[in-house]
Amino acid sequence: MAREEKLTCQGCGVAIQTENKDKPGFVPSSALENEEIICQRCFRLKHYNDVQDVGYSDGDFLKMISQIADTKSLVVKIVDVFDFNGSFIKSLHRLTGNNPIILVGNKIDLLPKSTNLNRLKQWMKKSAKDYGLTVQDVFLVSSKTGKGFDEVKANMNAYRQGKDVYVVGCTNVGKSTFINYLINESTGTKEAITTSYFPGTTLGFIDIPLDHNASLYDTPGVINRQQLTHYLSKQDIKTITPTKEIKPRVYQINDKQTLFVGGLIRIDFIKGERQPFVLYFANALDIHRTKLEKADQLYVDHLGGMLQPPSESSKAEYPPLQERTFKVSGEKTDIVLPGLGWITLSGEPATIAVSSPSDVPVSVRSAII
Repeated sequence: MAREEKLTCQGCGVAIQTENKDKPGFVPSSALENEEIICQRCFRLKHYNDVQDVGYSDGDFLKMISQIADTKSLVVKIVDVFDFNGSFIKSLHRLTGNNPIILVGNKIDLLPKSTNLNRLKQWMKKSAKDYGLTVQDVFLVSSKTGKGFDEVKANMNAYRQGKDVYVVGCTNVGKSTFINYLINESTGTKEAITTSYFPGTTLGFIDIPLDHNASLYDTPGVINRQQLTHYLSKQDIKTITPTKEIKPRVYQINDKQTLFVGGLIRIDFIKGERQPFVLYFANALDIHRTKLEKADQLYVDHLGGMLQPPSESSKAEYPPLQERTFKVSGEKTDIVLPGLGWITLSGEPATIAVSSPSDVPVSVRSAII
């Protein structure tokens, strides 16, 4: 393997390896004999128009993205509308210099039809600002159905003013599908795709020409530790990930009652009049109601069984829950559970305690439905 250690991908410049197909630079061992050695990611891009997301360590990613600050370009940041906190790169405003940024929320095909998309966009813009990131505009798209892409493309061209575009995002937000759409729309031909590596680093950016003077650069997805999926098995992730429009579930809850969202999140209704809790989660995710006084024991006895995900085999990896208390009154409010969905409260006075892993912060917003 001595020869392999010196190899780099002739497409994106990343070091070649044959051990792990989910890590950057993977090639099958048989490909080491080829005259031109390119990693699986570049190969799939070149031959199938398929952009694969490969996660880098936080440090590697930040080192690479910081070089955008030295360019004059437009930054397009992709987030998951179901996991805004978990898919938001907190330090982005320090890494991209004075370049304008537009924010694109993906997966809107999964939102109930009654969702107020304007209110969702306003909340996303405000939340970005709370993280220190001022965005020029917010757009909502579905990589699955293509909804919203024409609007994004038109505005992207207006904002970039002939300059390069850098697309950034965490793993699993649909960044690759977004770029594939733009490749097909912009070039209409596979031959127009080239690969190169970004000067000054061995970590690969993929360079896709937009026109004669400018390129779109795909950046590898960053792994954000606040994403709930990092604590779950592949089967658990399948359970919590919506695949079609979410159907709201309504529970009439008395105070001193508890709802468990699988075994992932616990919601205690501490104080208030009986009222509806409207739950927006993947349709396959089980909800369990119990009395507050029995909740602790129920969690101990049934985590990984009746309360799953996490499953019996993966529950040992799931972090302990940490409680945060919220007081709600006056307007319809969403309690947002990152990576899962949200619960809408009617606006009647209520004190709610939400328990989630400490790294997965729960937030509150004005109801979007």
